Amino acid sequence: MVSMLSRKLGGKSEGRKSKSGTSDPYVTVSVAGAVIARTFVINNNENPVWLQHFNVPVAHHASQVYFVVKDCDVVGSEVIGAVGIPVEQICGGEKVEGFFPILNSSGKPCKDGSALSLFIQYTPVQNVPLYSNGVGAGPNYEGVPSTYFPLRKGGKVTLYQDAHVHEGCLPSLEIDGDVNYEHRSCWHDIYEAISQARRLVYIVGWSVYYNVSLIRDRDDGNAYTLGELLKAKSQEGVRVLLLVWDDPTSRSMLGYKTVGLMNTHDEVTRRFFKHSSVRVLLCPRSGGKGHSWVKKQEAGTIYTHHQKTVIVDADAGENKRKIIAFIGGLDLCVGRYDTPNHSIFRTLQTTHKDDFHNPNYEGSVSGCPRQPWHDLHSQVDGPAAYDILTNFEERWLRALKIHKLQKMKGSHDDSLLKMDRIPDIVGIDEVPCLNEDDQEPWHVQVFRSIDSNSVKGFPKEPEDAIGMNLVCGKNVLIDMSIHSAYVKAIRAAQKFIYIENQYFLGSSYNWDTFKDLGANNLIPMEIALKIAEKIKQNERFSVYIVIPMWPEGVPTSTATQRILFWQYKTMEMMYETIYKALQEAGLDNEYEPQDYLNFFCLGNREIPDDGDVENPTGDKPQVYGYRMSLWSEHIGGVEECFEEPERLECVRRIRSVSECNWRQYIAEEVTEMESHLLKYPLQVDSKGKVRPIPGCETFPDVAGNISGTFTLLKENLTI
Repeated sequence: MVSMLSRKLGGKSEGRKSKSGTSDPYVTVSVAGAVIARTFVINNNENPVWLQHFNVPVAHHASQVYFVVKDCDVVGSEVIGAVGIPVEQICGGEKVEGFFPILNSSGKPCKDGSALSLFIQYTPVQNVPLYSNGVGAGPNYEGVPSTYFPLRKGGKVTLYQDAHVHEGCLPSLEIDGDVNYEHRSCWHDIYEAISQARRLVYIVGWSVYYNVSLIRDRDDGNAYTLGELLKAKSQEGVRVLLLVWDDPTSRSMLGYKTVGLMNTHDEVTRRFFKHSSVRVLLCPRSGGKGHSWVKKQEAGTIYTHHQKTVIVDADAGENKRKIIAFIGGLDLCVGRYDTPNHSIFRTLQTTHKDDFHNPNYEGSVSGCPRQPWHDLHSQVDGPAAYDILTNFEERWLRALKIHKLQKMKGSHDDSLLKMDRIPDIVGIDEVPCLNEDDQEPWHVQVFRSIDSNSVKGFPKEPEDAIGMNLVCGKNVLIDMSIHSAYVKAIRAAQKFIYIENQYFLGSSYNWDTFKDLGANNLIPMEIALKIAEKIKQNERFSVYIVIPMWPEGVPTSTATQRILFWQYKTMEMMYETIYKALQEAGLDNEYEPQDYLNFFCLGNREIPDDGDVENPTGDKPQVYGYRMSLWSEHIGGVEECFEEPERLECVRRIRSVSECNWRQYIAEEVTEMESHLLKYPLQVDSKGKVRPIPGCETFPDVAGNISGTFTLLKENLTI
């Protein structure tokens, strides 16, 4: 907790004076070179009072906490001075407060009497009740505190793995109440939900392709394409809105068309709906008013919009409608339709005949396998679906402003339905909810990572951001609740963590080199410290992390190699932390770091042909069935040891299977793979040292260093 004000703050900054003659000060809080908090800017003030309070998670090795006072200017910021608080003064939990002189880079007061008033107190994780009982349960569970959207109780969640699951392709799994876990098909459910909509269909995507077929297992001659379905619904009077990331490399001007480097089909989808009542907004990433021209160009060309949601109205009973939402990792575009079999050749003339996608090769892809696709998705029914709707509305209104569609002051775009004016759609307080006595009510909380340049509705005055649980960036307000949720879940975990993610890199402040890269998210370090604490307590704890073999794209490309290198540095840091914990506990001769942390990837190998065909007791909730279903897909079956994933037996069994699969994957003889989980192809020794596997330093067939390649380029990672 930090509270700050200052007195007699000069306008000079290392000899430079601002144009107005006074400072526009703000303060950053920095640990180990990473900024963990930032105040808002107070313009033209030599005696600023912020009175801002921060409750900030830390997972850093540092000797000082620095409060750096800066002067904000149009050409950037310059340091006025800093206050350093030794960590040894606060690590015991004592309060440190008072006025502290602001010192310049020479260690001298930057101006006579210049001081910063602050209050700081450190609380060890072990002393925070929020983290003591797992992720939480029961009627008194409050979710993740201090976030934009609150916890919503009484909902229902359906979990999906892959776009489609054929009946019988995954084993039957029993969960609580002697009920079999139901393997649902995501794109089937999305198609049916859109078909049954009566009022609205709102879609957000990184990519949305009008010609993608959502249902492919029916022989009735219907293509079931998204575009025709949306046109049909709009003709019925349903409001259909699409908000799609605008790829800056795809353009359609004066008859000249470029597909775009990412092949998102944004322009062709816009043209398909051009003369229909379906409204399409292509939304670029944009910098804010206070950002420099360089920063604005960087935002537009490097970053994307990655949200993927489908929001519709659904039957609520008694002639009422309610809002439901689909949210997760699956875009409605090419290359995403797949099943747990993840065929790479056999479906090319059937299921994937018009849906070939493989961006990992340069030049002709004739004879190449398709890129299999595995991702997770969900359906949210209940009060939290209305928060997902709010997110869409905030983003749509901001996108309208970017497109300058409001022709004059006071005029408004009427694309968004006014929910309070539609009597048959129940509001968030009226939507039917499950109570605690139902089979499995879900407490649902919506998290996101987004800033005020991408939404409308954040306060204009940064002072008001505190009440909305927003974080101050430089000239921007940020909702970083996803990061908060990750940290809370990791700290609260009691036995194991299972993660599937598109990327895994971060905590660069604790790498042995490149500490100032800027990839300062806490996730990797939080996981490593969690394992270290469990080792200290002599308790079992296991972490399973599944990532792609390489990020989508050509593996030899500069961008892919950079990401792989930062990923390698992240793994290196985590395993080193775990090994040190084993040493300190005197367990380094009994266990090795991979007995606690393992990285995996997914892969398949298939012989090309011309065919055209395709025990312990305890609670077992739906999420248990979901994890076991995922593991049965990845590992090819379910084994008894999977019941307790924290146990060493389970860790070593899964690692053994994944290592066998990797050897089969790289063997000269092509054989059919019965499961897809591969040990990530880096060698980790008993002391936590991470190296390329001898003789396997590059990816099979496609080259590209598995540990990545460092290039001397200016990085700006915010992952």
